[in-house]
Amino acid sequence: MGTAKRIRIVGFPFFFIILFLVQTLFNGFQYWTMDLFVQAAILNSFILIGIYAFRGFEYNNGSNLNSSIVTFGAGTLAGTLVAFIPILIFYDPRISQNHIILTVVVSCFLNPVIFSLYMKAYIKSLPKTKVLIIGNLEEIEPIIKEIEEKSLGKICAYKYMDPSVMTLERDIDEQSGFSEVLITNPNLEKNILAQVENVKQKGIKVHYLPKIAEEYLQRIPIQVAVNFKEYYRIAFDGIKESPSKRVLDVIIAILAFIILSPVMCIFALGIYLEDGKPIVFKQERIGQDGKRFIMHKFRTMKNESESTAKFVTDEQHRILKIGKIMRPVRLDEIPQFWDILTGKMSFIGPRPEQPHFVEEYKDNIPFYFERHRLKSGLTGWAQITYQYAANREETAKKLSYDLFYIKNRNTVFDLRIILQTLETVLWKRGAK
Repeated sequence: MGTAKRIRIVGFPFFFIILFLVQTLFNGFQYWTMDLFVQAAILNSFILIGIYAFRGFEYNNGSNLNSSIVTFGAGTLAGTLVAFIPILIFYDPRISQNHIILTVVVSCFLNPVIFSLYMKAYIKSLPKTKVLIIGNLEEIEPIIKEIEEKSLGKICAYKYMDPSVMTLERDIDEQSGFSEVLITNPNLEKNILAQVENVKQKGIKVHYLPKIAEEYLQRIPIQVAVNFKEYYRIAFDGIKESPSKRVLDVIIAILAFIILSPVMCIFALGIYLEDGKPIVFKQERIGQDGKRFIMHKFRTMKNESESTAKFVTDEQHRILKIGKIMRPVRLDEIPQFWDILTGKMSFIGPRPEQPHFVEEYKDNIPFYFERHRLKSGLTGWAQITYQYAANREETAKKLSYDLFYIKNRNTVFDLRIILQTLETVLWKRGAK
């Protein structure tokens, strides 16, 4: 069932090389010196990284031409702007304007067509996998349907079975219509262990829902965590903060204050002129291990006393004019770099929640408190992949992305989130 992984492995590295070569051929006449060749390599590399940051190489975007053109175009423009920095600083003479224009045109219009055609052909060549699902239809069907959609139809549910030994043995003996088995609840497996071993001996692959759900959905649905609670309890018990992540946090926070200091002054003045003091809004939040801390933000709402915690969607009438500028691109979050610098937060992690909501959710949403295994973050996997959560159901869905990050966090994953945060801010996606 490794369709998603196969597509990702073939997609990004293959096209990183192919697109670079395509652009090299189109612009080869410019490479009269090593300096010009290196500049072209810098430009093309940053463009490809920009496309990756804007999710252009994801298989569900790549198989759609319109999505490819949009993501390749946005990534190309962002990558080109960043590439100008080392080129302008370190090189003279520089590559010509015509070279840059030609590179951008090829990357924006020709490359997405090539990539889209390639991905469509590659995905079409993959065989469909029909799966016998051991689990309760009503409980697990929504998750299976989401997996079918994310696999672009390459995984299909053959039958749902809340099995007895007899019915499972009959289906195994007949084996008409399915090639793999998916177990969605270990409690059901306990009653059919002998039959599962028989399945394996016949050469039929047996999969477990946590691996498949994480691979295709890039999240841990709460129902899956509940069904496999012993597995996930052990996985989360081993989670610890990484010292290297703290070093990255300090570097990012210092650079952010240096680069964004003019912006901070402008917004601070705008808030003061529109609604007076305070400039910075302070609020108690829950962080790592359930500890309380004071989080800082630029104030974007009018000074009105609020006695109870509310969702942002319930307070739209209070947003300042300058707040309407800051909030969509999340510039009101800049003061949180101070919280990162002082070690209360991390740059990447689950968003810190108000104590009132934590108390409510930890008793009503399974695994909710696991999100406090790591430091709270200014950005995170849930922030860039899901909308703002305005009720308990949406909070549970958003939690599934936080759990996925906590379980699978590593340096490469963090770098991916940093890159895609740029896309989220510019495209105004994810949480508010």
